[in-house]
Amino acid sequence: MPENHPAEPAKVLTVGEVARRSGVAVSTVHFYESKGLIKGWRSEGNQRRYPREVLRHIAVIRVAQRTGIPLETIRDSLSRLPEGRILNAAQWKALSAHWRDELDARIRVLTRLRDDLGECIGCGCLSMTDCPLRNPGDRLGASGPGAVLLDDPP
Repeated sequence: MPENHPAEPAKVLTVGEVARRSGVAVSTVHFYESKGLIKGWRSEGNQRRYPREVLRHIAVIRVAQRTGIPLETIRDSLSRLPEGRILNAAQWKALSAHWRDELDARIRVLTRLRDDLGECIGCGCLSMTDCPLRNPGDRLGASGPGAVLLDDPP
């Protein structure tokens, strides 16, 4: 972005204002910017400035993070939005629909983990009495390292 942003001064926020209004630390604002999740620019006095729409983007980022969406996925989704405009309801609906399949897959994995947690971790290392029935001859060892039964089937 150029040194001076064309936004009107009333629509420009400092990093401290963004942090206070969005409920995140200043370091989080800087982190989100470093990861390409939000965009800012430097003022003539070499201070960070942000457009007001960054507040809505940070709200979306926080919701997505709470549901377990990876930052890379969030960045890719936000990069498809028109720059300089506040996220509207239709755009939010499209973003959340895009994440639904990923969330459904996570829910399936977590449900299986919850249901099997008391029995075995899936690879035999914690249950020598149960796993010979589930994994005779260590046949799962050829499937890869770790608790392969916990992974979603391909």
